[in-house]
Amino acid sequence: MSGEKAQLTALARRFGTPLYVYDFDLIRHNFEQYRRAAGTTDHLICAAVKANGNLALLRRLAQWGSGFDVVSGGELERVLMAGGRADRTVFSGVGKTRDEIDAALRAGILLFNVESEAELDLLAERAARLRLAARFGLRVNPDIAAVTHPHIATGLRQHKFGVTLALAQKLYLRPRPRWLEPAGISFHIGSQILSLAPFARAAARVAQLTARLAERGVALRYFDAGGGLGIAYRPGQRPPTIAAYVGALRTALPPGMSLLIEPGRSLVAAAGSLLTRVLYVKDSGRKRFVIADAGSNDLLRPSLYDAYHDIQPVIPRRGARRVVEIVGPICETGDVLGRERRLPPLAADDYMVIADAGAYGFSLSSNYNARPRAAEVALEGGRARLVRRRETSSDLAAADLAEPKK
Repeated sequence: MSGEKAQLTALARRFGTPLYVYDFDLIRHNFEQYRRAAGTTDHLICAAVKANGNLALLRRLAQWGSGFDVVSGGELERVLMAGGRADRTVFSGVGKTRDEIDAALRAGILLFNVESEAELDLLAERAARLRLAARFGLRVNPDIAAVTHPHIATGLRQHKFGVTLALAQKLYLRPRPRWLEPAGISFHIGSQILSLAPFARAAARVAQLTARLAERGVALRYFDAGGGLGIAYRPGQRPPTIAAYVGALRTALPPGMSLLIEPGRSLVAAAGSLLTRVLYVKDSGRKRFVIADAGSNDLLRPSLYDAYHDIQPVIPRRGARRVVEIVGPICETGDVLGRERRLPPLAADDYMVIADAGAYGFSLSSNYNARPRAAEVALEGGRARLVRRRETSSDLAAADLAEPKK
């Protein structure tokens, strides 16, 4: 048995399944690649908390010098709980509430990425009420098409995100209340993008706007390039290198501006796996189903986006490969982890590993069907440690107000 297979088997037996396993050493390697690619350019790497908000991971990222991109008040709280700095955190998202804005203002975040005129008005109101300066950047929608799943494309006019270039120029140039400070500009055309061309076109359009604003006396400091690189989920996919991606952004960076780099999933996705155990194997007459103890409540991406994750037995059995459907125990027809996979024979109690689950895996998980969420384990320096225990039924019921049964 190879070392990796033995380790995965040992982890599954020690901590149970479903189990998320993260390679912190690989995440640090990815982070350092971004830092090296940025070179001498003034920059801040902002890890997306929505991709993976595990507190132990956020703590490590903060220790390595990372900033953060949050999209809710809850994510900001997690950053602060993990020791992250508010003044290295940007707040994005189309639906910020008054309470979330107030909390971010009091914390002293680096930048609000504002996504509508109404939000800018509310930010001005709350900043004046609290008498706190609000640094903001408008998230502009550059109307750039990118080849990705429709649910994660964000850069066209029909999407809910951002404002048009024309409206952005108008909002930057209009008279500003005392407590509003235009400090940056942001764009985000989507995620899981495997080509540099859309990023380069979007960055160029936004850079042109910043030049026009500078001519009119609005000098912005932060150039926030959101979205980040895609990864190779499927065999044959070839995403650009981190160096090439950051190089394209540096080329477009207007003089005198600081680059905010949002790696997105590329920082953590390939560094995470989901371990699951086979419960049953059954034939329906037309298909063979492998029923796992992990389901769409544990890993939603295949059901939500028809996303592909490589799935393999941890220890393959000898025998002819067969095409199987890998499904979970959730009471939904759409509870499918992998369709038409040609795999070696599988039997009850075999372990399988689902690859590239470090981003939008646990963070999208739920308690549907009253299922406790999985445990999370970190591998670092040759050691494994539990960084989130498995939930229990008591955890699920803790917030309920129903009269308990006597």
